[in-house]
Amino acid sequence: MTYNITLLPGDGIGPEVASAGVKVMKYVAEKFKVAIETQEKLIGGCSYEKFGSPLTDETLQACYDSDAVLLGAVGGYQWENLPHHLKPEAALLKLRKSLGLFANIRPAKVYPAFVNSSSLKSSVISGTDFVVFRELIGGIYFGEPRGFDENKGWNTMVYSKEEVERIAHMAFKTAMSRKGVLTSIDKANVLEVSQFWRNVVEEVSKDYPSVKLKHMYVDNAAMQIVRDPRQFDVIVTGNIFGDILSDISGMITGSLGMLPSASLGSRYALYEPIHGSAPDIAGQNKANPIATISSVAMMFEHSFGMNKAAELIEASIEKTLSQGFRTADIASESDKVLNTNEMTEQIMKNFDEVYNTEALGVFTL
Repeated sequence: MTYNITLLPGDGIGPEVASAGVKVMKYVAEKFKVAIETQEKLIGGCSYEKFGSPLTDETLQACYDSDAVLLGAVGGYQWENLPHHLKPEAALLKLRKSLGLFANIRPAKVYPAFVNSSSLKSSVISGTDFVVFRELIGGIYFGEPRGFDENKGWNTMVYSKEEVERIAHMAFKTAMSRKGVLTSIDKANVLEVSQFWRNVVEEVSKDYPSVKLKHMYVDNAAMQIVRDPRQFDVIVTGNIFGDILSDISGMITGSLGMLPSASLGSRYALYEPIHGSAPDIAGQNKANPIATISSVAMMFEHSFGMNKAAELIEASIEKTLSQGFRTADIASESDKVLNTNEMTEQIMKNFDEVYNTEALGVFTL
């Protein structure tokens, strides 16, 4: 079996973490007797510099022709003053919309070895393990009309029934495979679009009687994620609320540099770390590759259907952290600090160990 992957390294540290992800991807694939072929394309600021566009038709076509897309990061200070449609971030919105990637999945899991790295008390976050389903191609980021003049600015927050239904179904199905609890987050007390969202989610819930559905206002949800994150199992919410809440969820686990994401549609899939391009450390071999490597694990699960491979990648990351290895962004005085390449190699070394242990039928960390 051969999988074709389009690699979009992007800007800043994107090429460094993407390279780490590809190295692990191919290493794991070889262990499981599958082949990976990659083609690399420009996206974001580097694409603008070469082609005058942050996302070209050629790059988009390569994504259409692939089994999955792996993205590094986009953006940088030098492109902040460009018109909106030429900014690196505009490429992400266009890519998501063009590929129909309606569901962004962001796990928020606290690794036991990393529990003291959060800004919250370990007694609050220990055991946290939930996942956020963010609707990705609707809502206020894509609604029309939008614009501004010298006197006012305006955006439109709109959802269709189909848009809410499809991500709700995906979230309910995931909740069935976990603890059976789904929290839908909205602002139905003041927004008509949120009341509509709530009504549709309630209707979809009838197809999943084994899942307990809860509703929560977004302001309360932000507080609850910080106060008691262990109460959550699966969260489903709209685009702008999901954008904010998934970053809050990421920070309580210790670092945005640790967290992966998958953006899925009915046909295409894109995987990327949720951190930014970090131009201040670009090219210095300091970037944390864990979020990208964990995104590769999600690729094995969701695009390749290779759940065991995904499980072993995550186990390798956890084992590496338990050994006290860290990149500089997450290190304390007692940790063993590794650069990007060294961290990648250590995770691959530990993958060998957990893979061989699994082969003996006694899988442990």
